[in-house]
This record gives sequence, structure tokens and C-alpha cells, in this order.
Amino acid sequence: MEKKVLNVEGMSCLHCVNAVTNALTALDGVGDVAIDLEGKTVAVEYDGDKVSLDAIRDAIEEEGYDVV
Repeated sequence: MEKKVLNVEGMSCLHCVNAVTNALTALDGVGDVAIDLEGKTVAVEYDGDKVSLDAIRDAIEEEGYDVV
């Protein structure tokens, strides 16, 4: 498992946390997701053989948030 911390703009509430968490955990190969609203970060553990970092970024952006 690999771990990556992404800076994500636009998250402000529990709805945002749930939307991003649900989008990421729906991807095959994603394990743990931890979101820090104040720090504007999403920490994600994933299996690089099953899911790419680009797919993770795309899933976040499809929910309406900006990965910077």
C-alpha cells in the first residue's frame, strides 16, 4: 500500500468529507481515507497496482473539489 497526501480546495463541512470519502472508497484498491478540513488535505492509502493516483484525483474532482 502506498500513502499520498493531496491538497484539496473547496471542502468545508461534513458533507464534503462524506462525498470525498465515498468517492474514494468506491475505487478498487483504495484503503484508508483521512480528511483534514482545516488543513485542506486528503490522506489516502491505496494499492498502486489496482488504482492510479490520477484516478484518485479524478474521483475527488468529479465531486466538485480542486486537487492542487
